[in-house]
Amino acid sequence: MGENVPVRCPACRRTHGYVPPVYPCPCGACVVPPLLRGAPAEPITHRTWTDEWVTVRCAACGRQDQWPQPELGCPCGTVLRVPVRPVTAVPPPVADPGDTGPPAPPPGPTTAITGVSTVPAHIPLPRTAAVPRPSFRPVTIRTARDAVTTAALYLRWLGFRDVVQPEENAGAGSGTGAGSGFGVDLRGPGLVAQVDPTTRPTSLRAVECLWLTGLAASATSVSFSLAGYEQRARARADRLRLPLFVMDLTGTPQPVNGAADELVARGA
Repeated sequence: MGENVPVRCPACRRTHGYVPPVYPCPCGACVVPPLLRGAPAEPITHRTWTDEWVTVRCAACGRQDQWPQPELGCPCGTVLRVPVRPVTAVPPPVADPGDTGPPAPPPGPTTAITGVSTVPAHIPLPRTAAVPRPSFRPVTIRTARDAVTTAALYLRWLGFRDVVQPEENAGAGSGTGAGSGFGVDLRGPGLVAQVDPTTRPTSLRAVECLWLTGLAASATSVSFSLAGYEQRARARADRLRLPLFVMDLTGTPQPVNGAADELVARGA
């Protein structure tokens, strides 16, 4: 979990304690955006896709990914962008010759105080248990529509056939899909999938609506999110055995619960 740092609102002069969110690196480690101490927080008056993301390096494996820019909502109504220390060019970590393998993962799952789910609380199945298939070819995510396209490609890679975007959700590329209206962004025979391209964790209500839609259609429900999931959403999905995936801007979905890990292993 990230450390608590003071953030001052320039509008009302209040100082708030802020804990940055924690995100899951594909290597299994937790990634926390390194806040730039002493730098003033900036009010957000205009949003662009580029400004919503920040590059963060994993301290465990050296991988650089883009994650949602840390933000803080002040009670006065101002939304603040919390500055993050920029990534500097450093060589990747070199393994010690005496090492017999990669470093061990953290002893257990970690969750940010903000409620964003991070490291899966399940033990991933061994690679030998997975259905043989070619490597997934990711598509760089630059827009919300790219996120939906990536999810569709990934579902086809898992073995689902005829995955399409319903006509009523054709506006998902402009942000009107499941991320805001809890609709179904993708369908296929025996499949309903929801894609949340926003920079806020997917909510409990969104997960429950997706599960009910799949239940009514006698279909497998699958959720994709760019910013992770609220803790309550993760807990409910675990009880419902609903697969949850998180995506970064490189376009590579990662399973974040046991149901998702099992879906990757067995395929559609």
